[in-house]
Amino acid sequence: MAKLSIKGLALGFGLAWGLYMLCLGWVSVTGWGAGIVSNFSSLYIGFAPGFVGGIVGALWGFLDGAVGGILIAYFYNMFAAKK
Repeated sequence: MAKLSIKGLALGFGLAWGLYMLCLGWVSVTGWGAGIVSNFSSLYIGFAPGFVGGIVGALWGFLDGAVGGILIAYFYNMFAAKK
């Protein structure tokens, strides 16, 4: 069974989640997704609707997504090796 690249999955998840948070922060200025931003702002310090808030959310999102990608790849590789 093939192993997952920990670095590749971390970068992929980090970029995807960071871009999502960036777009969500910028779009929420119009009112769309404002509730989601309100919920996420309790987890991500500084995340708010607007230009700067979207960038802060993107940084938090990249960090959070990268950690998630590392954990998923690590555990997948660990359990796949036991088969």
